[in-house]
Amino acid sequence: MNRLFNYISTIFFIVFLCGCGIYGKYKRPDMETANLYGELTEETDTVSSLSDMKWRELFADTILQKLITRGIDANTDLNVARLKVEEARASLTSAKLAYLPSVQFTPEGGLSRYGSGETSKTYNLGLSATWEIDLFGKLTNAKRKELAVLEESEAYRLAVETQLIATIAESYYTLLMLDEQIAITTETIESWREYIKTLKALMKSGSADRSTVNQAEASRLSAESSLVDLKQQVIEMENSLSSLLFLEPGQIERGSLNNQEFPQELSVGVPLELLSRRPDVIQAEAVLKQTFYATNQARSNFYPSITLTGAGGWTNSGGTAISNPGAWLFQVVGSLVQPLFNKGQNISNLKISKAQQEEALLQFQQVLLDAGGEVNNALYKWQNARKKIVLDKEQIEHLSMALKDTQLLMKHGTINYLEVLTSRQSLLSSRLTLVSDRNEEIQSIISLYHALGGGGL
Repeated sequence: MNRLFNYISTIFFIVFLCGCGIYGKYKRPDMETANLYGELTEETDTVSSLSDMKWRELFADTILQKLITRGIDANTDLNVARLKVEEARASLTSAKLAYLPSVQFTPEGGLSRYGSGETSKTYNLGLSATWEIDLFGKLTNAKRKELAVLEESEAYRLAVETQLIATIAESYYTLLMLDEQIAITTETIESWREYIKTLKALMKSGSADRSTVNQAEASRLSAESSLVDLKQQVIEMENSLSSLLFLEPGQIERGSLNNQEFPQELSVGVPLELLSRRPDVIQAEAVLKQTFYATNQARSNFYPSITLTGAGGWTNSGGTAISNPGAWLFQVVGSLVQPLFNKGQNISNLKISKAQQEEALLQFQQVLLDAGGEVNNALYKWQNARKKIVLDKEQIEHLSMALKDTQLLMKHGTINYLEVLTSRQSLLSSRLTLVSDRNEEIQSIISLYHALGGGGL
């Protein structure tokens, strides 16, 4: 009867502990993700996602692939993030080892003599062990908390890596854009020079005036000034990219903008995927887990600590008389420490832990909402860039025809040279805009890929 009563009491005791949340496991809070991406302007595939692609698949340029590989291996911030992961992994190992007894080797020796008597020699060769029984979940919650810290560190490392990949790609394609703009500007400058020669010849024959030549010269000088600025931007971008790659400042090898190919159709997948792909979302949830288990730990502090201590060894001083050889010595002690005067402090710590848990929940929800907004912005940006490219090409086609027509009309004396100058300037501006919008399209693909949590190997 007593045994049955003990079993029932034990069951009720365990149920009581579980109900207090001491051993409760973290469960993700209910999150509404159905409309996380907002109302997209085009129909998107919800089965596959751009984030399913590996970065080597998305960035097919072999030179860029080498730069990204170099960055992943050598970037300072990423290597620091890797070390933080190792620190968290060591802390988790320490938390797991807390389940095992703590063992100490305690050898002792002594010499004593009374009056003119003989010197007695005593020694103890002992081992002592202390083991805390995790009846109230302190060690379990500490281990689970450290596991969440490791998850956060891994997510941080992944966040740094994906951001690094995106930044290297963005810098690389910006360099390609600048190269293309430099080529167009250089070509335009040569065209201006040829045109100015023609105007000077016409001025000598009286078919053109000095003001027209000066206007053309001013336009050429403006283009040359723009060329200087573009080259300066190239140097700054190369130096910035070299820093990311942990290289000394220098020229960056690269391809050309016209040879870059990307998917013509992009899919964002279902919003729920952000919970398992976005490093910052994973990191925010890991912080929420930590606060959850910290709250459990705070509850555990209201309950006593149970510790078993044992000692054993070899001694020659087991009694009043010293004997050699010695004899075995064993000792086992159990202790229970119940907090009595720190209840107020424990209550305060529990309130703090609960408040921190609420803060972490709000931060987790906000990070998820921000992620959805980034996806929406990037998708709209990509769609609009593609539309602008179509318009740019049509505009360039019309301006090219307009320039040819004005040049013919100028030869026949129907219009003046200023209209030709205006047509040339408009065509140059449109060609540069097309290159800029093409780069905008590529940058938006990178932004969308990053926003969806892509960037894996």
